[in-house]
Amino acid sequence: MKSGFISIVGRTNAGKSSILNSLLEEKMAMVSHKQNATRRKINAIIMHENHQLIFIDTPGLHASSKAMNQLMIDLAIKSIADCDVILFVASIYDDIKDYENFLSLNPKVPHIVLINKVDLVKKEVLLKKLSEYSQFNSHFSAIIPYSAKQKFYKKILLDEMIKYLPEHPYYFDPEFITTTNEKDIYRDFILEAIYENLSDEIPYSTEVKIEKIKELEQIYYINAIIITDSNSHKGMILGKDGTTIKRIGKEARMKIEKLAQKKVMLKLFVQLEKNWHKNEQNLKKILYDE
Repeated sequence: MKSGFISIVGRTNAGKSSILNSLLEEKMAMVSHKQNATRRKINAIIMHENHQLIFIDTPGLHASSKAMNQLMIDLAIKSIADCDVILFVASIYDDIKDYENFLSLNPKVPHIVLINKVDLVKKEVLLKKLSEYSQFNSHFSAIIPYSAKQKFYKKILLDEMIKYLPEHPYYFDPEFITTTNEKDIYRDFILEAIYENLSDEIPYSTEVKIEKIKELEQIYYINAIIITDSNSHKGMILGKDGTTIKRIGKEARMKIEKLAQKKVMLKLFVQLEKNWHKNEQNLKKILYDE
């Protein structure tokens, strides 16, 4: 029996959250084509044969001086030190410089390089990319091509990861799929719906707080606040006659219902809080409820 923690790291938009969802075969981590979508760590517990793998999806590694981005980068770097194995994710299209930047962090535990989205390119492109990484083969423990859309890659990856995990009793009940607070998962689903329905600049000045969850046998009642930093953005989130926020609410509710396996009554409110993302104390309070 083996059991251990695996941090999924890589640049923004490398496909880390999609990989987590594909391994879990359940949508739990927020996925978006927009940069820096992941703001919180999401844990997924995956049982493979008689082993327990606890994956930690982290914010993307990138250079930034903005307070919110720096907080997310610090969270990702901390996760590198708090695990048994690191899964470094790179898209087949990524420059190898991203991996060099990761190595500069001097990771102390074994790491596996995962080349994602290989189903989108011809075999020659993959072979060329693998050749580029070969100069670093003294650093990584393994390199694995992967497609989040094709399930046969899943067993290959999990078998390889288990090699580097310690022998240890299960950390969590094997029936669990996550240790992440449900409020954080649901708020990310709402944030994902905002990303999908609003223009590029708005999502980065918004955040979601779950104010109330009431669970009955057949239904969840959820009240959530969308925080934004300007009146103009508040107006865009609401939309004419409330059409945009209704659309956001409908899409978020469907995502939550699919995971919760219950009917959901979701109420969304918009709150103006100027410069909320520029103050570190406010950031920790809003992002992580600290």
